[in-house]
Amino acid sequence: MGTVIMHSAVSVDGFIADENDNVGPLHDWYFTGDTPIIEDGDQRYDHSGAGSGFKVSHASAEYVRPMWEAVGAIVMGRTLFDLVNGWEGRPPAGDHVIVVSHRPKPEGWHPEASYHFVDGVTAAIDKAQELAGERTVAVNAGEVGGQILAAGLVDEVAMDVVPVVFGSGRRYFGSIAGQHLLEDPHVVIQGDRVLHLKFKVRR
Repeated sequence: MGTVIMHSAVSVDGFIADENDNVGPLHDWYFTGDTPIIEDGDQRYDHSGAGSGFKVSHASAEYVRPMWEAVGAIVMGRTLFDLVNGWEGRPPAGDHVIVVSHRPKPEGWHPEASYHFVDGVTAAIDKAQELAGERTVAVNAGEVGGQILAAGLVDEVAMDVVPVVFGSGRRYFGSIAGQHLLEDPHVVIQGDRVLHLKFKVRR
C-alpha cells in the first residue's frame, strides 16, 4: 500500500481557512511563480473551485510536482467537497476521490468521475488504498484529516506554511484531542511566500 499523507497549505498559527472557509492568501503562492506544476499545460482546479493553471517558484515546483504525480487518491470531507463542488469531478491530483460523508453523492453529479462517498474515516482510507494501490493517498487537512491522524492511519504530515496569521478559523488538525508526536521534518524547502515541511508520524 502507498503512503498516507495529510496535507494542506496552512497559516503560521495553524489555520487552513478563516471562520467563513475563506483561504485568504494561503494559496497565492500557487499562482505567483513562473514554473508550471503540471508540465503538459493541463488545466486543473484550485481549492476555490476556479479553473486556473498553477505556476509556482522553481523550488516549490521541484517539491510539489513529484508529490502530485505520486497521488493515486484523495480523501476529503463533505464540507470541502461542497465548498469546491468536488473540483467539478477533476481533482488537482490523483485519479480517485473518497469523500467522508453521512450523505450520498449528489444525484446526477459528474457520473464519469471516480468519486466514492463513505461513512467513516477507516472506510475512507481502506477504499483510498484499494483504489490507489502503491500510489500515495493524500488526505486533506481539517476535521476529517485530524480524525484520520487520531485513528493512527496517517504516515506523514505535509504542511505548506504561508507567512500569514489568521487568529482564528479552521484548524489544520481540526478538533483533534490528545498528543500526537511527529518526527523531525525530513523535508524543509523554502519557496516564494511558502515553506514546505514534511514530517513522518511517530508510531
